[in-house]
Amino acid sequence: MKAISSMATRQVLSDLLSAAESAGLGSVALESVGGVDAAKRVAGGEALDLVFLADGALSTLAEAGHVDGATIRPLLLSQVAVAVPSGEDRPATRPEDVAFPDADGVRQALREASRIGYSTGPSGTALLRMIDAWGLMSDVGDRLVQARPGIPVARLLAAGEVDLGFQQLSELVGEPGVRILGVLPADCAVSTVFSGAVATASENPAAAAAVLDHLASAAAVELKTAHSFDPC
Repeated sequence: MKAISSMATRQVLSDLLSAAESAGLGSVALESVGGVDAAKRVAGGEALDLVFLADGALSTLAEAGHVDGATIRPLLLSQVAVAVPSGEDRPATRPEDVAFPDADGVRQALREASRIGYSTGPSGTALLRMIDAWGLMSDVGDRLVQARPGIPVARLLAAGEVDLGFQQLSELVGEPGVRILGVLPADCAVSTVFSGAVATASENPAAAAAVLDHLASAAAVELKTAHSFDPC
């Protein structure tokens, strides 16, 4: 079987699919690309069995008949975190505390940053909407740097291209050259639900659905949390 996903879930899905194979559910070859590119390929009718994308993107593909809407299963909840360059090669770890107790601290950090990195996809869109709702777009808009599709914000931070970065926590943990300050506080939290679905182009939809069921089961929870995702 073949599957496609966005870059945000590549590592956790690789482990989850390996565990499903060990459970006797068959082998799935996973390709992870930028979420926009993945959706375009699915919409183009590429021969795939499973599709893993943000919930909204999957719903759009289901409406157009490219994935079976009845098979959509929420799998992973990802929170956006804030990070800065560390100047070290050690992999970033998840902090125990949050750097900002509330939205005021985040707004101040945005005002003080020289260059602000953010991602493509739903989390980046949500961040831009929040900045605009705060009335800060005129102040910081010319300092916003969107990472190229498939390029993590962590890479911009490590290279010194930005000095403040917003990215899903799962994509920051383990990356060298960054220090994670924490997830966004509750009063301005940004989260994304990633779901899976069986592609209508699948030649073995029953086998694909069985793999999807396993990924949504309690047996997969430990792997999800190990990759800094919350189970749905």
